[in-house]
Amino acid sequence: MRRILATAANFFFPGAGWLVLGRKPLMAVGWLIGAIGLTYVELSLQSAGSALYWPMFASVFVMNTAFAVDAWMGGAPEQS
Repeated sequence: MRRILATAANFFFPGAGWLVLGRKPLMAVGWLIGAIGLTYVELSLQSAGSALYWPMFASVFVMNTAFAVDAWMGGAPEQS
């Protein structure tokens, strides 16, 4: 169940799944802050720069999918 929650969290909020798994806390917070900024830019582009919206949407979708896959696979091992 924790694995499913981490996967969903990392898809919608990159970095949050790592927090659920107890991994990479500093990087997780950094990615969460970055994701909030990207979401703001993405939503602003929807009306201000409509030609840029779909490339931005696709880029964020690919990035979030990669984060979800990483959470599903358990995240990268901790550095020693």
